[in-house]
Amino acid sequence: MTVARPPREDPGTMHAPAATTAIPYALRRIGVLMSPEPGNDAEAEGVINPAAARDDSGAVRLFPRMVATGNFSRIGDARVVVEDGVPTGVERRGVALQPDRIWERGSGHGGTEDPRITWIAELGLHVMTYVAFGPTGPRPAIAVSADLATWRRLGPIQFDYEDALGADLNVYPNKDVVFFPEPIPGPDGVPSFAALHRPMWDLSFVRPDDSAPVPPSVEDPRPSIWISYVPVADVVADITRIVRLGGHRVVAAPAFAWEALKIGAGPAPLRVPEGWLLLHHGVSGRVEGSAFVPQRHVRYCVGAMILDPADPSRVLARSEHPLLEPETVDETDGVVANVVFPTAIEEIDGVSYVFYGMADYRIGVAVLQRTAQAGEDAAWSR
Repeated sequence: MTVARPPREDPGTMHAPAATTAIPYALRRIGVLMSPEPGNDAEAEGVINPAAARDDSGAVRLFPRMVATGNFSRIGDARVVVEDGVPTGVERRGVALQPDRIWERGSGHGGTEDPRITWIAELGLHVMTYVAFGPTGPRPAIAVSADLATWRRLGPIQFDYEDALGADLNVYPNKDVVFFPEPIPGPDGVPSFAALHRPMWDLSFVRPDDSAPVPPSVEDPRPSIWISYVPVADVVADITRIVRLGGHRVVAAPAFAWEALKIGAGPAPLRVPEGWLLLHHGVSGRVEGSAFVPQRHVRYCVGAMILDPADPSRVLARSEHPLLEPETVDETDGVVANVVFPTAIEEIDGVSYVFYGMADYRIGVAVLQRTAQAGEDAAWSR
């Protein structure tokens, strides 16, 4: 495999801002895809933030976070119903993953939450990243499946200690982890599998009276999008090595008013002519009390970035304005008002559909459209 060798940078170092805010993509909402089932206690507090994948029969499967009474979450399994090429609903199939490991639940809470699924052809596996809401708060974990029917837990992600960073990422909560679908160049040019993630410099869940130290190499303390890597050869030899990520560096920090509080990765990056298209969420407003409880004064929007295919830690372009904002009643009224939260993309009959959480209560679907005209492609030629 031939890969371009990206420039090395110190961990935590910020790249220069993207050179352009021109993103040749747009989102057009279709409507609600899935709502809590009446009388189903496992969904009493919402069905939200799904992963998606295509099974061996060609059907699109949805893996929503199902929130039971008491904010207890499981990852469900459903088949997407398609009519005339458009996703219109779901057929429930049961539970894919529930918090039955001690590191996925505490004495009064628990959850397997907010999954992302990436099909990695080189491994022949669907790689699910999810948040385990255990005794020390939200921690990222990985499970894999060849058929979407049975999932093998590989355990919590273990971030390599790198002294130049000045901190151990394993100490901090982390969310919004998602893998690229194919190998990319690592920091040293070695073909690697890579994951985007979002460390949170907040230890209030376990140390409510202690302020969390921000690593000295981090220029912006707000939750930002990072990237980490593991060599392909290591994972091919032993799939359990996929949980050991290193080479940590910042991809992007909040830059615009609509993402002033924090940003996080959405679905697995999509390879497009311009590079890697990454949908992300941006949060504005204010946080009251602990960041680990539902907030009343925040606003989640969807934006996009184009990442450099030769070095995906480098942002080539970034949307100055959201591609999707909470506007409909299903997006503005729910467990957490004013939320659109993208987590999955699947192609159906040649059209890319984005599945997203609505106000922490329902799941919506939108069409991802390319807006650039043929003559504009030259500006993106590399």
